Amino acid sequence: MMGRRPSALSAGFTLVELVIAVAILAILIGVAIPSYTTWVTNSNRAEGKALLMTTAQALERCFTRFSAYNSANCQVSFPLDSENGWYRISAPEGGELTATTFLLTAQPQNAQATRDTRCANLTLNHRGVRGISGTGTVGDCW
Repeated sequence: MMGRRPSALSAGFTLVELVIAVAILAILIGVAIPSYTTWVTNSNRAEGKALLMTTAQALERCFTRFSAYNSANCQVSFPLDSENGWYRISAPEGGELTATTFLLTAQPQNAQATRDTRCANLTLNHRGVRGISGTGTVGDCW
């Protein structure tokens, strides 16, 4: 009795155990990938918000020094691209940059444009009012 080998049925995994393990792994991956994609989209959006805030601060400095947002002496030029290229602020058109007012719009670029339809374009004006052009809410996007 002491020299007996264990039976072949007690060694390794059964097919049912392996299928259950693969199913659990598939469920975890199915939850993790959308969560990760949402996290990446939100992180990229932070880059667009930072670009808007930095540009608005530069325009405020122009207004303080030259009493006009659109002064020729300002060092703000358009288009402006975010550090990693996820957002672009184009030259404001149609009176969006006047002596006393501005409206900045950060447009998502590349993959961010297709992933972030909920917030889409981010806006910021001279009064600090934030906005979006997507289907989400300003509170969620900003």
